Amino acid sequence: MKKWSLLALLIAMMLVLAACGSDESEEGTTSEGGGSEGETYTVGIDTTYPPFEFEVDGEYTGIDIDLINAIAENQGFTIEFNPMDFGGIIPALQADQLDVAIAGMSITEERQAVVDFSDPYFDAGLSLVVAEDNTDIMALEDLEGKTVAVKSGTTGAQFARDNEDEYGYTVSQFEDSPSMFQEVSNGNADVLLEDYPVIAYAIAESELSLKTVGDRLTGDQYGIAVLKGENAELLEQINAGLQELRDSGEYDEILAKYIAE
Repeated sequence: MKKWSLLALLIAMMLVLAACGSDESEEGTTSEGGGSEGETYTVGIDTTYPPFEFEVDGEYTGIDIDLINAIAENQGFTIEFNPMDFGGIIPALQADQLDVAIAGMSITEERQAVVDFSDPYFDAGLSLVVAEDNTDIMALEDLEGKTVAVKSGTTGAQFARDNEDEYGYTVSQFEDSPSMFQEVSNGNADVLLEDYPVIAYAIAESELSLKTVGDRLTGDQYGIAVLKGENAELLEQINAGLQELRDSGEYDEILAKYIAE
C-alpha cells in the first residue's frame, strides 16, 4: 500500500513539473512574438552644409537633420547618421553603405538615373557670391578670365562645368563649403557658386566678407534619395511622413528655426 501511495505521489509531482515547464515555454514564445521595433536605416549626410546640416558640440543639427528625424518618428522607424563628403554620398548608396541620403541634394535628371527622390522638400537655387568689396562681378557675363570656386559633386559644380567654355572662366573645386567660402573671402578665387539659402546663412552667421550678386541662376529643389529601384516602401514612408509634417505645421516650424522669413 505504501508503494502505491509513493508511486501516486511521484506521478503527481511529475505532472505538476510538466505543467510548470509548459507554462514557461508558452510565456517565452509569447515574449519573442511580441511587437517588434521598426527598421533601422543608415542615412548619409554632409555636415559642412549649414543651415541644412552641421555639427554643434558634437551633435548633428540643421533643417535636414530635424526633418529626417521627424519623418522617422512619424513613420515609426529609426535612423543612424553617417557623415561624409557630399561627393561620396551617391557612390555610398550604390555600394549599399547607405539606405537614405539627405544632404541638400538637388533633384536633377543625372541623379535620377541612379537614385529615386522623395517629393521635393525645399526650393533652392544657385547664386553668384563674391568678396564684399568686389564691384566687378554682377552676372555670368562678367566671369571671363576669372576663377570660379565650387564644391565637388554639387549642382554648382555641374553648372560651372557646363558653362565654363561659354563664359571663359576657370573652375576650382573643393571638398567642403567652408574651404570654398574662405578661398573667395581671401581673394584666391574671384567668385563661388552656392545655393542661396546656404550662403545667406553662412554670411549671416559668420565673419566671412562675402555677398551675393545678381539673380538666382537656377531653380533647384531638394529631395531625399534612396538607391534607384530599391527601398520603394521606405520612400513611400518618407513621402507620407513629409506630407504629414507639412499638414501639421511642423515642417514650417523646422524651417523657421534656421531661416528667417
